[in-house]
Amino acid sequence: MSESAVRMSETGELLLSGVLDYRTGPDLRKQGQALIKASKAAAVVVDCSAVTKSSSVGLSLLLCFMRDAEAGGKAVSIRAMPEDMREIAQVSELTELLAHP
Repeated sequence: MSESAVRMSETGELLLSGVLDYRTGPDLRKQGQALIKASKAAAVVVDCSAVTKSSSVGLSLLLCFMRDAEAGGKAVSIRAMPEDMREIAQVSELTELLAHP
């Protein structure tokens, strides 16, 4: 089983990695929310390039992180969304919302 993590890079990007599912989601949610709130950057880029597998929980995390960033007055964008997340977003009709800069 892959380790899951969320961390802030030195360049201010929120880096998601590992498996995003019901077991990992709650902790990642709390950690990501705290990182976004503590960030001094004007914009948050959520980088998903290291996500190995995602259920709908991963999509929910992205939406929560977007809401957290916007609540803090930060612009937000998603980078390198994995295919499984992209498919869930498409079925859920969230593709346009997640694609906004």
